[in-house]
Amino acid sequence: MDLLQPALGLFTISFLIFIIVFLILKKFAWKPILSTLKERETSIADSIAAAERVKEEMAQMKAEHEHVLAEAKAERSKILKEAKEAKDQIISEAKTQAQAEAKKIINEAYTAIENQKLAALTDVKNQVGTLVIEVAEKVLRKELSDKAAQEQYIKQQAENIKLN
Repeated sequence: MDLLQPALGLFTISFLIFIIVFLILKKFAWKPILSTLKERETSIADSIAAAERVKEEMAQMKAEHEHVLAEAKAERSKILKEAKEAKDQIISEAKTQAQAEAKKIINEAYTAIENQKLAALTDVKNQVGTLVIEVAEKVLRKELSDKAAQEQYIKQQAENIKLN
């Protein structure tokens, strides 16, 4: 049973050693340990605060990014709409100009055809007039004694004209 009951001297020496070690630790080690723990606690709190600030800045940057992206999409849509309108306007103007040009060409063709038609009719009239004059000239040059011979000669010349 001696083992279960420590001697009073051993207890006293152990207690004195404990108090001396405690005082030495309190004087030299306790303050640095506490200050180190305080610094670590402060640095952890600062790191957490910095992480929160970074998180807030990232959220703000994300919102700004989304805003800029939305503006870019709107600008792109606006540019595409303007380009489509410009394309449609150019096509419309080209169609209008092509139609006007086609009408002008058709009118010029009609005018040319009409002029050629009038020229052909004038030429035919001139030829008929010339032939009539030639027939009349031949009739007048030929001295026919009777009227029946004159009429027969005119009929003969008319048939010659029809054949030509």
